[in-house]
Amino acid sequence: MDCQTQPVSKGTSRFPDAQALQKMMAARLAPSFAPHETLAEALLPHVLGSSDDGSHDVSHLQRVFKVAMTLRAAESGNAEIVAAAVLLHDCVQVEKNSPLRAEASRLSAEKAGEILVALGWEPARIEATTHAILTHSFSANVAPETLEAKIVQDADRLDAIGFVGIARCFYTAGRMNSALYDPFDPKAEERELDDLSFALDHFETKLFKLKSGFQTAAGRDMADLRHARMKAFIEYLHEEI
Repeated sequence: MDCQTQPVSKGTSRFPDAQALQKMMAARLAPSFAPHETLAEALLPHVLGSSDDGSHDVSHLQRVFKVAMTLRAAESGNAEIVAAAVLLHDCVQVEKNSPLRAEASRLSAEKAGEILVALGWEPARIEATTHAILTHSFSANVAPETLEAKIVQDADRLDAIGFVGIARCFYTAGRMNSALYDPFDPKAEERELDDLSFALDHFETKLFKLKSGFQTAAGRDMADLRHARMKAFIEYLHEEI
């Protein structure tokens, strides 16, 4: 008997579409943002799948959220505003080597505002959340004016230092096709620093400078430890090369 291929009806599929898949993923990930899992389930679909950058993926959001909640517990502030700002702070992603990099936090703040309006948030809460998103970025160089914004900035920067920061630095260098270090002058003793070409240079151009810019007392305490870990790593690395 001949086998006949049955036509597939248009508009049907055994596989969920991208939007449905993002909602499914959001539902699975939401518990890691407790006690704000309901908020997370509503906001994560606007973030998931927006980029393939593993240094700004959902695990980054989970880490920043965990630290932000720790800082908020020590410093006070509106927990829901902090949570929303963390969840949406990278909802528009721009590559590190893009000329628009300094605009990333502004673009994210604008998109976040639209998302929160659609959720029915009050204007004052939206403004507080978008301000925290706008000011979190090192590249934007905008000072945070509220406690919530200071907490979000500190939490995001804490993820840029310490052991996780080291891993993210080298991951990003690989994405940008940078070398690990200059084989002729690894410590940049007789040349200008160039972190677009050499991953190790990024520690001097940015990561070691972050320690002095933390906004909260709890953030400064955590930064001291993570900064020390990076310093030790670099010292041992130079011994090996």
